This record gives sequence, C-alpha cells and structure tokens, in this order.
Amino acid sequence: MSLVITTYVPEGIVMASDSRQSITIEGKTPNGKDLPKIETVNSDNVYKTYLLSKKDKDDRLIFEVGVSSFGQDLLGGIPIATHIKRFAEEELTNEDNITTIPKKLVEFFKKLFPNADTGFHVTGYRKEKERKASEPYIYHCHILKNIIEQRNVTPYPRYGATWSGQIDVLTGILQPSLLPSTEGKAVTMQKPPVIWDAMALQDAIDFSIYAIRTTIDTIRFQARPKNVGGPIDVLVITTDGAKWIQKKELKGE
Repeated sequence: MSLVITTYVPEGIVMASDSRQSITIEGKTPNGKDLPKIETVNSDNVYKTYLLSKKDKDDRLIFEVGVSSFGQDLLGGIPIATHIKRFAEEELTNEDNITTIPKKLVEFFKKLFPNADTGFHVTGYRKEKERKASEPYIYHCHILKNIIEQRNVTPYPRYGATWSGQIDVLTGILQPSLLPSTEGKAVTMQKPPVIWDAMALQDAIDFSIYAIRTTIDTIRFQARPKNVGGPIDVLVITTDGAKWIQKKELKGE
C-alpha cells in the first residue's frame, strides 16, 4: 500500500508520496498445508513520484508532467519505477502533453499487467488556445478499474486535494463522519473546511507533507500493518516549471 497526495492551488500543484514497499509472504509446510500470510516491509526507499519531461532538438522544453503511483508496486516482480522509466522512453513523443499522457500510461500498463491493482495521479499544465494562461490538469487513473478521470473540473477553476492509497487516516480528519446521537441515530459531523482557493503554494507543500506524516505517525501506534512510511518525496509543478522540494537520494554509509 502507499499514500500519495496531490494538492492543487492557484499558484501550482504539489505532489507528495511516501517510500514504503510492503509485500505479502506466502508459504507451505512440508506436508503441503498453507502457512499464514505475513505482510512485511520490504523497503523504505521506493520512488512513487516521478517527473516526466521531454525537450525538442533545440533543447526547448516540450512538457513536464508529474506522476505518482499507488497500490500494487511490484509488477512482474519489478518495482513500478522501472516500468515508468520504460514507458517514458518507449511511448512518449514530442507530440504528447498532459492531456494525452494519462491515457497512454494506462494503456501501456494494461497491455503488460491488465489485472494490476495500481493507480496514478498525473498532473501538469497546458496552454489552451482559447486562453492566454496555462491551465492545470489533475488526473486520477487506475489500471484494473480502467479509470482516466480529470479531477479539477466544474466549477472552473477548481482547487483542492486528492489522495489515494491508505486514505483512512487523512479522510477521518478532513471528511464528514457519522456519530451516534442521543436518539440512537447516526448524525453527520461536519469538519471545518479547508479554503483551497486561498491557499498559498508553501501552505500546499506543508499540507501535503502533513497528510503523509500524520498517516505514518498514526499507524505507527495502531495495531495494523505499517504500510505507509519512509522518506516523503515532494514535487512542485507551476507554470514556470517543475521543482523537487525534497527527494531521497542514493547514498553510501
């Protein structure tokens, strides 16, 4: 499992993800009986947010698109980061942009792993012919469910956040919840709203880190699988370009 979050505000888009890879180990006894399944942490160094970019022959930038992956990570026994690199090298052309890449991405993975319980956030900007300014696009995609859905639509412009993977902790904090009343009936408890339209880009970065850090810290103390953890990677995309705010690096001792 994973937790990825995309926060989109007037100044830009923030994509954040954890780094934990969990696996389920299955086995049999010498006489052929199934052993209990064991879920364990395999790595805290997996990349789940990626920056796809392409330049023309004159070294001019054609597009910068952010992708975050969630759900099943090992596809064909290989981490999804390797498949993303292959996708970028084999499938993306100078004609692509944020509106074509989500469909290409899902089709690429459906050919290889049609039953993969894996999803993506795909984000970026595109300059529209009818508008002078570049417009943001936020897509939610899923391989097995065959979903390619733009999230920031109607009313225009729409700002907010979308999160996927191990979402129960964050959803419990931000979304309305049901509580029993004195009459025994469930009543909806509303939560104070987040004013996304007024949120500064730095606050969007802070919120995205908070969302993942709070989930990591909460499940640490709960009797449940510890399937969100490790360093938090944060990518920011604006009309001026993309920038890593924090990203784990390879290192020695």
